[in-house]
Amino acid sequence: DCLNYGCVPSKALIAAASAAATARSASKFGVSVGEPRTEFASVMDHVQSVIDAIAPHDSQERFEGLGVTVIREAASFIDARRIRAGETVISAKFFVIATGSSAFIPPIDGIEDVPYFINETIFSNRVLPDHLIIIGGGPIGVELAQAHRRLGARVTIVEANRILNKEDPDAAELVRKALTEEGVSVREGSAVKSVSTQGDEVEVLLAGGTIKGSHLLIAVGRRANLTGLDLQKAGVRLSKDAIELDLRLRTSNKRIYAIGDAAGGAQFTHLAGDHASTFIRNALFKMPAKRRDALCPRVTYCDPEIATIGLAEEEARKVDPGARSVQWDFKDNDRAQAEKRTEGFAKIVVGRKGKILGATIVGKAAGDHLQPLALAIANGMKIGAFTAMIAPYPT
Repeated sequence: DCLNYGCVPSKALIAAASAAATARSASKFGVSVGEPRTEFASVMDHVQSVIDAIAPHDSQERFEGLGVTVIREAASFIDARRIRAGETVISAKFFVIATGSSAFIPPIDGIEDVPYFINETIFSNRVLPDHLIIIGGGPIGVELAQAHRRLGARVTIVEANRILNKEDPDAAELVRKALTEEGVSVREGSAVKSVSTQGDEVEVLLAGGTIKGSHLLIAVGRRANLTGLDLQKAGVRLSKDAIELDLRLRTSNKRIYAIGDAAGGAQFTHLAGDHASTFIRNALFKMPAKRRDALCPRVTYCDPEIATIGLAEEEARKVDPGARSVQWDFKDNDRAQAEKRTEGFAKIVVGRKGKILGATIVGKAAGDHLQPLALAIANGMKIGAFTAMIAPYPT
């Protein structure tokens, strides 16, 4: 998914949208270029070219060249030691469930009769929507809302809670403000009652009114792909439609592991890679390695970006009553002033003895700024360790 329907195409689309936004903001620096003109088909050609450039790394041919046998069939367990993939039966000492996830389609009245995009289909669209309605204000919804708005579409986000509700409220509010200033209509606290088509339009009925648009995107989260695996035949237990795992990513059948989105928890490519490392250390090197989800950073690539790792302040106080947060605002940085990007802050959660427990950064390039904090948390460093580093001015 990451290559074809997720991280790669979305970031390529965001890059194109950023170019348009840069052109619009150039007048702040005394440079006049006028309103950019979007050729959406060419934008999508750019998106596809990025996918094509990266594809060989993930290709079947590459893995076969490394000695991996690739069978392009749906698989299901026969018993605890065997699976069937098409006409092939495979016995193995270990199995890894790495089936990924799919977009969750909520049970909205009328949804089965209305055309809609999900992440797997929207990057095939080559016509700029006149008015894109997005149900869901999480990372996917927010990123694609801003990108399409910057490229010239009208956009409305409909969110039952608040947008980016897993993030620091102050950080999410900065993003909401930026979206609104750019012309995105953000409808928070709005539950969708039904959807329907009215001629060429999509109509979304809310508790507080109706929204009509040209296109609809469903972005309300993802569910692990577990259907059809016949996990019960292998002795793999489920709990609330999720695989029960120990800290070593082993299922109730200790010869079967689950990694990535199939393991539950955060759904990120980089976390799936770390899960794979955990499996290899356990199965091949007999090391009792444990999953490290708590060390996994996350970034929402809107503008301003939000980057987060570890514990929020309230969570930290449950394990360390003396924990507190310290905050530094972007407006106090000279480079931010020079670039007129003073919105944002870095908030670091520190334990009673100075250990860094978590961090949230919101602002330009927040994901890049988070890296040293991710390193610090992974290595149990204290906030005082940063005093030994000489940072180049005016970064």
